[in-house]
Order: sequence, then structure tokens, then C-alpha cells
Amino acid sequence: MSDERLSLKEMCARFEVTPRTLRYYEYIELLEPQRDGRARFYGPRCVARMTLIMRGRRWGFSLEEIRQWLSLYDHQGTDAQMRAWVELADRKLAELREDLARREKAIDELQSSRDRVARTLD
Repeated sequence: MSDERLSLKEMCARFEVTPRTLRYYEYIELLEPQRDGRARFYGPRCVARMTLIMRGRRWGFSLEEIRQWLSLYDHQGTDAQMRAWVELADRKLAELREDLARREKAIDELQSSRDRVARTLD
């Protein structure tokens, strides 16, 4: 990983988020940018954490779940973090599968209802 430091604006552009989002992530201790006066600079650690945050959000994890998972690395190391990740992922996969089954059922019901009504119009 390089020693590259990104400004707030560069970090926003890289991850397609607003400055408000980055400041909020800092407030809830997901990110710890370096400060130079009022300016914030994001190093490789922040970039890596932001990558994980964005993945976690895309997969439906709450910010609190992500925060707790990321803090495991700082307090207990990689092995504990990876074990926790497997547990979190298993729970989320079960949740997503249940949601998918509910949605598929709703789609089938809606399609059936739509088809019945369409037949009456013929």
C-alpha cells in the first residue's frame, strides 16, 4: 500500500460520498483522518477501512455492525476479526435469503393477480 494521502475532496470522489458522510464516519469513529489545521487527510488505512465500509453498506450491514467489526482488528487482531466476519456474513446471508424468498413470493402473487385482471380485459 502506498503512503498516499487523500484530501477530503479526493476521498469523496474516490468513494462517491459526500463530505458530510466522511465527517459522520469520523464522528462515529469509523475513520480517523490526519488533521492539518481544519484540513483532513486520509492515508492508506482510512482508504482500506472506507473500502470495507462501502462493501459492508452494499451488503446491508449497519454502520454499528461495521464499526464493531472494524474495532475488533484494533483490539483483538486479524484472527478475531475474520472469525467475527464469518459469523456476521452467515447471519446476513440467512437474512438476505429470507428476504429474497419473501420478495419472490410477493412477485409470484403480484404476477398472478395481474394476470387474472389482464385476462378479464381480453
